[in-house]
Amino acid sequence: MAIRDRIKELRRVPASELKANPKNWRTHPPEQLEAIRAALSDVGFAGAELARELEDGTLELIDGHARAEVSGDEPIPVLVLDVTEDEADTILATFDPIGAMATKNTEALSDLLKSLADDATLPALVFPDYVIDPLLAAEWEPPAATTMPSAGEHGQSIKFSASQWETVESALGLCREVNTDGGDLTDGQCVELICSNFIHKTPSNVE
Repeated sequence: MAIRDRIKELRRVPASELKANPKNWRTHPPEQLEAIRAALSDVGFAGAELARELEDGTLELIDGHARAEVSGDEPIPVLVLDVTEDEADTILATFDPIGAMATKNTEALSDLLKSLADDATLPALVFPDYVIDPLLAAEWEPPAATTMPSAGEHGQSIKFSASQWETVESALGLCREVNTDGGDLTDGQCVELICSNFIHKTPSNVE
């Protein structure tokens, strides 16, 4: 797949000269602006704003409104993109949501936060106590994994942690109890019944 490079140039522009995008859907509460100020004070700019050049030569932001807001007249790095208004709208709509699709490796996050223990100001701003405290205290001994029995031409299997397997076993047992001929049901058939029952529930019969 050929991927186009839409970055035209890198400029350093006073933040106050950047034009806010009228279609920007993000709002920036005080606690987020405080966290951004702390990060900029601690590390500085390690990324760039995204903008496109309008016909009058001004730069309209696509991403980075909050950083621009807290930077005043300070010159900040801006990547000027060679994109149309429609393409800018696509970036504006999807830039954060696509990033938010990333999953979290809790163990790696714990190790990273522990390495920042001498200066926990920024993590404390970003993560609430109920998130950060267990991560800092965790020893991270992985639970034993159990393989769910499977059958079929592909011979596929699913890995569960010990606690997950207890939940699965309990569900399989209940499935056999509520089916009169449940004693003859395989684990796979029980899972199929459980999934089928879930899929066919309607709002009127789900408590």
